[in-house]
Amino acid sequence: MIEQLNKTSLVSAIIIFLNAEKFIEEAIESVFAQTYENWELLLVDDGSTDNSTAIALQYAEKYPEKVRYLEHDRHQNLGMSATRNLGIRNAKGEYIALLDADDVWLPQKLERQLAIMESNPQAKVVCGASQYWYSWTGNPKDSKRDYIRELGIPLNGLFHPPKLLTLLLQNKINTPATCSVLIRRELFQEIGGFEESFRSMYEDQVFFTKVYLKTSVFIEPNYWDRYRQHPGSSCSIAEKTGQYHPFKINPADFAFLNWIAEYLSKEDVKDAEIWQALQKRFWPYHHPKRYFFLYYFQRIKSKLHRIGQKVLLLPIYH
Repeated sequence: MIEQLNKTSLVSAIIIFLNAEKFIEEAIESVFAQTYENWELLLVDDGSTDNSTAIALQYAEKYPEKVRYLEHDRHQNLGMSATRNLGIRNAKGEYIALLDADDVWLPQKLERQLAIMESNPQAKVVCGASQYWYSWTGNPKDSKRDYIRELGIPLNGLFHPPKLLTLLLQNKINTPATCSVLIRRELFQEIGGFEESFRSMYEDQVFFTKVYLKTSVFIEPNYWDRYRQHPGSSCSIAEKTGQYHPFKINPADFAFLNWIAEYLSKEDVKDAEIWQALQKRFWPYHHPKRYFFLYYFQRIKSKLHRIGQKVLLLPIYH
């Protein structure tokens, strides 16, 4: 079935990288290990200064019929969004699949998702869960930390706009990892690419905001990628430098919400539920002192619950 449907469908796999010499070969090899073989690989350099540039060039030289190397003019560092867009502009495939240089795909990733896409012509994006991957270190303690990060969507199947955007703004679902998606190339002509003003943090959420507003998405229950967790990831660095915290108000989140407000206005969105959800997301920034109190009150309450469960008899705890 998969061979009949997809043997002529070219998939453009795009790996962006910046100083990723430690992991990039493993990411590349996970593309070569795919059970679906009609793919091209674009290795897009965001101005690396380590050996990852040489590694990418070696693959492009060794497999010129399958692998291409791209970089910005004068080997500049322009950020994740601009680097993804460079790969997308140069892609030849009918489908686009994204992979960061520190993550890997499981061997059936392209085959399974392409079968879903071909069976659901209304869908322009297929995505699913991701494995948060700690065990790559080989440390026995880390082997127990792996888990599957679900999207939080109660049902799987085809979702039409703007349902997923409403749920995202209501904080009821998670944004997919970019390495979990397969996208019809035509979608980028309809909604544009990644927003280049978002160089790192929120670049994925900005993109999926546009996707969820405009097109149908198929959510599958399976995972076909390993999303590596390590101190050098963009999220980890942002948290260390105070640019981002998943549970606190922060400048990056505020910029993201402002961008959404401007985008919805530009697109003349009238959906009241979307605007209500967005206003609720803005509430902490309009009332920071109240939010600060409620945030720490909830943290204390949660800690007391955990302590109570451990030290109190069940009837007393309840």
